[in-house]
Amino acid sequence: MSAAADPLAVQRRLIAGLFIAAGLAHFVVPAFFEAIVPPWLPGWMPSPRALVYLSGVAELAGGLGVLVPAARGAAGWGLLTLLVAVFPANVFMWREAQASGAPTWWVAALTVRLPLQALLLWWVWRVVVRARR
Repeated sequence: MSAAADPLAVQRRLIAGLFIAAGLAHFVVPAFFEAIVPPWLPGWMPSPRALVYLSGVAELAGGLGVLVPAARGAAGWGLLTLLVAVFPANVFMWREAQASGAPTWWVAALTVRLPLQALLLWWVWRVVVRARR
């Protein structure tokens, strides 16, 4: 089966594209991501801007790593770790939207996003980590 017709290869390219786009967004609109860095992070953590850049680099590296067979396993584990690490920021963003009276559609989108994070974890596990061929 050609790589173009291989369903796992197609899904890996989709995952890679998603994380590469998200990683680039951290550098294009860092203020958006800075606003969702929870303020309760310990003082020893880097500044919110540095965390935004760090997570952007991690998403870029993970997305690119998914495309390289020799790096795929490490990239998959890195992306799983990243998804778990940024989940508190997603919860914080959702709670802030509710508290600030954000538009209903925005709160609804952020509400749907939370369980989608679990689906994304499963997808990366199944397509990148478990099926490393």
